[in-house]
Amino acid sequence: MAAPIVTRAPTRIDFGGGWTDVPPYSDELGGFVCNLAIARYATVTLTRGAGATAIADERASDRAIGQAAARRFHMNDANLSVRSDFPIGAGLGGSSAAGVASVAALAAARGESMQPRALAELSRQIEVVDLGINGGRQDHYAAAFGGALGLRFSAKGVEVRNIPMAVRTRAELERRCIIVYTGESRLSGSTIGAVMDAYRRNDTVVRTSLQRMRALAESMAESLATGDLDTLGRLVGEHWTHQRALNPAIPTPAIDEIIAKGAEAGAIGGKALGASGGGCVLIVARGDRVQEVRTAVESLGEIIQFTIAAHGVERWP
Repeated sequence: MAAPIVTRAPTRIDFGGGWTDVPPYSDELGGFVCNLAIARYATVTLTRGAGATAIADERASDRAIGQAAARRFHMNDANLSVRSDFPIGAGLGGSSAAGVASVAALAAARGESMQPRALAELSRQIEVVDLGINGGRQDHYAAAFGGALGLRFSAKGVEVRNIPMAVRTRAELERRCIIVYTGESRLSGSTIGAVMDAYRRNDTVVRTSLQRMRALAESMAESLATGDLDTLGRLVGEHWTHQRALNPAIPTPAIDEIIAKGAEAGAIGGKALGASGGGCVLIVARGDRVQEVRTAVESLGEIIQFTIAAHGVERWP
């Protein structure tokens, strides 16, 4: 029997621009997302042979992604198990990481090498077309490429900019960015669908908010490149005011409390990650108030420790 194939793909922090990567907005008006891959992984183990395999903590949604990916590759004897080292419904792009890792494992099983862009696009097709889950592209690209990305979306495709960061900037991001899991999982597809429906209806608030979120994300990419984390934090804070205006389901009392307590303790800005309505909150602390901010929010949820994932999906170990 062939040895198992193991792949892993990172999740991400979306600093800004999420929602503008979702059609029809991205195709009609163009979108931009600034995100950062983090070393919290979806790990896929592929074995060949009759009969299903599973692991104790595997999530049904991840298993569905693996099964759909196997159907795409016409591999009826491929068994994929997914293990994740992050909470369910965390808003970190976990399902996309599982999809990218599954596609990479299946390609490896067939002796094929797929480029990151192809991995990202096929993963998204599986999620959106095969499984009917609303979503954009940014999560799949973060999982496939890794590092810090500036992603520009249009009807022509996706322009990928790898944002170089100094060693000091990387270390400061890991120190000053605090991720808090609210303990509330969320369903992103329904909220994304509601926002895009409002966009199609020419809702003025939604359209204005999306436009400003895209512009803020472009500025975030420049702040990362120059290592200006104070400006990045302020942009994150402004982004949340527009993000929460997209739909009433996006902010929650738990999210608002974490952001408020963080600000009182010295945070520059904060926002919910992903489609929000639960999941994780990002807090960007002032350089001299990191411990104070961490202490203020640690009783309000689980602190998700992380480091930056410089690389995207990879065969592991």
